Amino acid sequence: MNLISDFVKKRRKLAGLTQEEFAMKAGVALTVIRKIEQGKDNLSLSKVNQVLKMFGHTVGPIEDK
Repeated sequence: MNLISDFVKKRRKLAGLTQEEFAMKAGVALTVIRKIEQGKDNLSLSKVNQVLKMFGHTVGPIEDK
């Protein structure tokens, strides 16, 4: 999750947005942005993708082989 948290934080700051502003634009709660940027691992994949879509990206589940 660290790659995602670093990516989101860096891109949000490059856009000149506070966490609150970014949450509003992404259509998620402020706590979702905070949890992503803190690298929490108990997040909904759909919420993470909703945030990542702001930058033209998404992620999917990892399959065990």
